[in-house]
Amino acid sequence: MDTEASSLTPQPSFRSRALATEAVHAGRDDLASLGLHAAPIDLSTTYPSYDSRGEAARIDAFAATGARPDGPPVYARLDNPTTARFETALARLEGAGSAVAFASGMAAFTAVLLARASLGLRHVVAVRPLYGCSDHLLGAGLLGTEVTWTDPAGIADAIRPDTGLVMVETPANPTLAELDIRAVAHACGSVPLLVDNTFATPVLQRPLEHGARIVLHSATKYLGGHGDVMGGVVACDEEFAATLRQVRFATGGVLHPMAGYLLLRGLSTLPVRIRAASSSAAELARRLSADPRVARVHYPGIGGAMVSFEVFGDPHRIIAGVRLITPAVSLGSVDTLIQHPASISHRIVGEGDRRAAGVGDRLLRMSVGLEDVEDLWADLCQALSDRSAVPPVRSAAAAGTSTERPAGSPTPSPRAGRTAGRVPGPAAR
Repeated sequence: MDTEASSLTPQPSFRSRALATEAVHAGRDDLASLGLHAAPIDLSTTYPSYDSRGEAARIDAFAATGARPDGPPVYARLDNPTTARFETALARLEGAGSAVAFASGMAAFTAVLLARASLGLRHVVAVRPLYGCSDHLLGAGLLGTEVTWTDPAGIADAIRPDTGLVMVETPANPTLAELDIRAVAHACGSVPLLVDNTFATPVLQRPLEHGARIVLHSATKYLGGHGDVMGGVVACDEEFAATLRQVRFATGGVLHPMAGYLLLRGLSTLPVRIRAASSSAAELARRLSADPRVARVHYPGIGGAMVSFEVFGDPHRIIAGVRLITPAVSLGSVDTLIQHPASISHRIVGEGDRRAAGVGDRLLRMSVGLEDVEDLWADLCQALSDRSAVPPVRSAAAAGTSTERPAGSPTPSPRAGRTAGRVPGPAAR
C-alpha cells in the first residue's frame, strides 16, 4: 500500500525547477526511495485499523480541520494516496499551497460554491463568457447562490457584503476572450478571485502569480490530455483546501484513484503537448484568417491550442464535413476536435445571454491536437469547400473586419485582417 503519498505536500524548495521538470517529477519525488519507478495505484476503498480509538481521533481531527490524516487513509472518500500524488503535482505546477481533486470540473466548481456559501457568502460576481454549465449553475441558483453578471470594469461596483467569489475564465470558452488577471484581482479587493484556467493550463499562465486566489481546472481536458479520463481540480492555499476536502467528504464528489493515476501521467507530457498543439493552432488561425470563407477568427494573445472561428456558411455542414478532425464535445485531447458551441457546450445558456457573450450561431470551436498541421488544414479546407460555406460579395463590414491583434497572435497575410484576440461582451465543454 502506497501510504507515503498521503502525506505528500508541495515543497517550496522545488519551485526553482523548470516547469517541464516539475511536470515529470512532481508527485513522484519519493518513488526512488520506495524502490519504484512508476507511481503505484491504490484501489482500496477502505483501510484496516485495529486501533478504533486512534481512528476516532483522526476522524475528529479531519472533521475539525479538513487536513489530510497522518498515516494510512481511513476511507477512500476522505483521501487516497494515488489521488494525493496528482494533487501534489498540480499544486506545484500552479504554484499553489495545495490542490483538491474531484470527480469532474463541475464537481470541483460546485465544491467551491458550497464552501463559500457555508460562510453565508452566497453572492457571486461573474464575467461572461464562461463554460456553459458553469454559467448555468450560477444562473439557475441550484445551490442557493445568486449571481451578478458584469464586465471587468464593473466588478468592484458589483461586490456586496455577501459576495463570496468573483469568477472569470481566461481565455474564455468558447470565444477565447482574455482578461487582465492582475487588474481583475485588484478590483476584487478582499473577495477571492477564481480563474478557470482550463484552456491555458499552467504551461501558459499561472493565475495565482497575478493575484487570483483560486484556480479551477476541468482536468478532463489538457491535464489528462488523451480523452480517456474525467476529473476536476482546484488549486489554492491550504486553508481553503481544507474546507474543500470537508465538502468533498460530505458530498462524495471524489476522484477515482485510476483517474488520479491517469491525470498524474498526463501531467508529465503536458508542456510538450501544449507547445506542440499551440504551434499548429497558431498556424491554423493564420490560415483561417486569410480564408475568404471565414468571417472572423479568435485566437488568444497568450497562444494555446484552442481556435474559434465564425463562418459565412452553415456551420453544421462544416461539422458534418470533417473527416480527420473529430466532431465531438470536449477539448484538450491528442486528436483535434471541433464543435458548435451554440448547439452543445453553451446550449444550456439562454440565447440572449449567449449572443451577448459573443457566442453566435456561426461560431465553431476547435481544439487542436497533435496531428500534422498540413493534414488538419486539408481536412478543414475540404469541409469549408461546401458551396453553402462560400460567402456572397464580401465587404469589410460583412466580414467583421478587425485590425486589433494581440501580442503573440499569428502574423496575418495581406487578406487576414480578421483575427480577434479579445472579444468584447459581457453546456459540455
